[in-house]
Amino acid sequence: MTQLPAVLATAARAAADLDAGDPLAGFRAQFLLPLHTDGTPAVYLCGNSLGLQPVAARDRIAELMGDWAQLAVRGHHDGPRRFMTYHAQLAPTLAGLVGAHVHEVVAMNTLTANLHFLMATFFRPTRERFRILMDRPSFPSDRYAVISQLRWHGLDPATALIEVGPREGEYEVRVEDIEARLEQDGASIALVLLAGVQYLNGQRLPIARLTTAARRQGCVVGWDLAHAIGNVPVELHGADVDFAAWCHYKYLNAGPGAVGGAYIHERHARDVEAPRLAGWWGHELATRFRMDPDFAAEQGADGWQVSNPPVLAMAPLVASLAQFEAAGFARLRAKSLSLTGLLERLLREHCAAAIEIATPADPEQRGCQLSLRVRAGRDQGRQVFEHLMAHGAVLDWREPDILRVAPAPLYNSHADVVAFVGRLQDALAAAAP
Repeated sequence: MTQLPAVLATAARAAADLDAGDPLAGFRAQFLLPLHTDGTPAVYLCGNSLGLQPVAARDRIAELMGDWAQLAVRGHHDGPRRFMTYHAQLAPTLAGLVGAHVHEVVAMNTLTANLHFLMATFFRPTRERFRILMDRPSFPSDRYAVISQLRWHGLDPATALIEVGPREGEYEVRVEDIEARLEQDGASIALVLLAGVQYLNGQRLPIARLTTAARRQGCVVGWDLAHAIGNVPVELHGADVDFAAWCHYKYLNAGPGAVGGAYIHERHARDVEAPRLAGWWGHELATRFRMDPDFAAEQGADGWQVSNPPVLAMAPLVASLAQFEAAGFARLRAKSLSLTGLLERLLREHCAAAIEIATPADPEQRGCQLSLRVRAGRDQGRQVFEHLMAHGAVLDWREPDILRVAPAPLYNSHADVVAFVGRLQDALAAAAP
């Protein structure tokens, strides 16, 4: 076990007091924490990339395995966990997490697949409106999807893709720069697709403000909530967002490659004639098994499904959402602000000469994640990252030179934050020339 530097002793005592009074502290025992090579729990601050496994996930999978074994095909309609409607139990909690009505959300497919399915409906370019506006840098998969959609429609990304990123020498995307670009080019923009929380710098964009600005210009508006859901407060319906998509393997702890999620505003979701890429599981439930040759869409977001739900893959998400219900998102957000606020303060007090924070300082403009840069440059930054990983602190590295650190309130503690800063100091010393 890495010894905590004496300079952090006061912080360690304060962290212990905070953890002792933490009403969510008991949730940590409901997760399987990875172990360091010395057998102690690793300081896991990588829930923004892959959340930890809920202990209950195995039980939920085992229940379904039992149903499959005992009921086989009858399990679609019989038993306590009917395969046919298994996904429906996820919608109420997901709706609460993204600020939507239950019929506006559905768990299906995966994130990038959902973006393609949704763009098939919502990106309908015309001669006048043919462009897509994104924030930069967007997550690469989002950009690949957008460029492929533009090319699918015979459009040149060089002229049809608009990207608004940080100004020279800055890390944050200025909201006013997005608004200015909408004012300038809004008449030619068919779709605005933005990240609720930016994957690289951890910046939280104002969904309501930017949706209003885009819709004022007549644009359709979609959001990627991969780093936002389960992390920051989200209100999609009230913001009048057209659609959104997200994954569940980060803050929602549903496992690697977990099933994704989608939101379609009810004004579209109730339109059974809305253009879409259809499949039989989007057919209305009441007549689905009549096997009619013509597609009749189910009302609501369920009408965008194409295939029957992967119930075994959904089981860990059932376990995770039960934890979110029990914890309450308001309490999770309050603890998140405390954890990340402590991390920021300790970094500024003890590592400011060596570390630069690329995430907004305003807590309302970020979630759990702080993105860090080692001032000495990429090579030393990479050495720091590798030293941390080798000494029991789990975070992630994103090119060109970003260390992402994200204390998740369901299972991380204030003691984890102090321990990480101590190991970071050791890593900086080890990497110094």
